[in-house]
Amino acid sequence: MKKIFCYFMIGLAVVNISSCHEKKEKNIIITHKPMVKAPARTQKMSNYAQSRKVQWLGQEYTVQYERQADTKLGIVRVDDHTKYYDNRVTVRVLRSDGTEFFHRSFVKSDFSPYIDDDMVKRSALLGVIFVEAKGDVLRFAASVGSPDANSDEYVPLIVQVSRMGNVAINKDTQMDTNNMTEAPSDDEDEASE
Repeated sequence: MKKIFCYFMIGLAVVNISSCHEKKEKNIIITHKPMVKAPARTQKMSNYAQSRKVQWLGQEYTVQYERQADTKLGIVRVDDHTKYYDNRVTVRVLRSDGTEFFHRSFVKSDFSPYIDDDMVKRSALLGVIFVEAKGDVLRFAASVGSPDANSDEYVPLIVQVSRMGNVAINKDTQMDTNNMTEAPSDDEDEASE
């Protein structure tokens, strides 16, 4: 009898323990809340300003240039998600007495005749910087291209200011090679033999 009672108590304990366990509900569905992306902010390139003293036509001049993002100009779409404000670059040339010889603000449209239409749509004016005073012109290097800092896509241009204050813009077709000479190709070696 004691054995039967002992088995009965063990069975009752097992039933008791198994009945306390929580039942899983099969109608619970877990999903993730969809994330809505906020529209990307329009970015700006950093502002930049520089001033240099230059000897030109036997006198000292100060060449100043400044790049600023201009929210009134068109917005440049680099890709589907990235937008930039275009830039305005102001160039001033001052005489040694402080009077102004030249002052002009350049925007991308000043250079659009030298750039293909696709590049115009997805580029910004990157900068106009002083290069040299040569003869009776001041030479500046300008570039229009992708405002994305990770991109190296741009079109090099030359801006010349004459002693009369006239501006000439041309596409820069000369490659900057720092006077490096290229090794001749195999075809050139064969031709010389």
